[in-house]
Amino acid sequence: MTVPAPVHTHAHDDHECGHGCQHDHDGPLSLTVFSAAGVIAKAATLRLAVKRLRAHGFDTQLDDSALAKSQRFAGDDATRLAALHRVAASGVSIAMSSRGGYGFTRLLDGVDYAALQRSIEAGTRWVGHSDFTALQLALLAHSKGAVTYAGPMANYDFGGESVDEVTEACFVEAMRGELEAVGFKTEAGFDGLDLKGTLWGGNLWMVCSLLGTRHMPRIKGGILFVEDVNEHPYRVERNLLHLHQAGVLDAQKAIVLGRFTDYKPSPLDRGYTLKTVVDYLRSVTSTPILTGLPFGHVPTKVTLPVGAKVQLVVQGRDVLMAW
Repeated sequence: MTVPAPVHTHAHDDHECGHGCQHDHDGPLSLTVFSAAGVIAKAATLRLAVKRLRAHGFDTQLDDSALAKSQRFAGDDATRLAALHRVAASGVSIAMSSRGGYGFTRLLDGVDYAALQRSIEAGTRWVGHSDFTALQLALLAHSKGAVTYAGPMANYDFGGESVDEVTEACFVEAMRGELEAVGFKTEAGFDGLDLKGTLWGGNLWMVCSLLGTRHMPRIKGGILFVEDVNEHPYRVERNLLHLHQAGVLDAQKAIVLGRFTDYKPSPLDRGYTLKTVVDYLRSVTSTPILTGLPFGHVPTKVTLPVGAKVQLVVQGRDVLMAW
């Protein structure tokens, strides 16, 4: 599956905005990096992320337990749950997950969703991806109008050797409330598609893991986006079929596929690829399945408002998702 280079756009002026855009804002936004999932292996990467975020004008700090360690987790369950509630009560402008891995699922039964919703209503933007999907979708299930952001995380996206310019610019604009749309190219065959719905989804495995639980949002007429990493195409197909057989895919207005990366082909594949998966899924559901969303476990990713009402328009192969 070929994924073209992404474009993110200001919907009001149709301007492709890249590195170096000028922004008007009142003072620095406060940003707290918290850890509620996997352990941070090297503190230096998180400290580098803080330095880079500060360079963008964010008043950035690490949560008190961001570097805690307990087996493969960033502290025991109580420590990580306390971090979530501490950040929610802090009044910070942006709450950024340090990394994914695994850990949010353990916390879902104990999260004070009302407290997190109050923080969102007060202006806190929660952002992350991967395992963070579990918390995002649980918030949709337990709260009304709880918009969070699928976007970069501190350790991977801001703590590595370099920071992708598109990822950086999209994140900065989204956190400042300036990003109104993202654009990308998809395959031919969807020209003229124009629909509206609630944007939701994230990591495919995490979406599937919530099926049958009280933490799964029951969204009809939505726009579901999914991505994954280290999953062979047959495992991607199996999870998408799981959603289809549970009635989820048919209940959506569109499915948008992000990046599926870092898997190893098998000699048994014999021509079976991600394209095979997409073609097969299109044969079993009438819901349009679009490819090409620049999002996933990759350096280049857009920032998306999970839980927001969006409009998806296709002209030729150009897709614009606006909110």
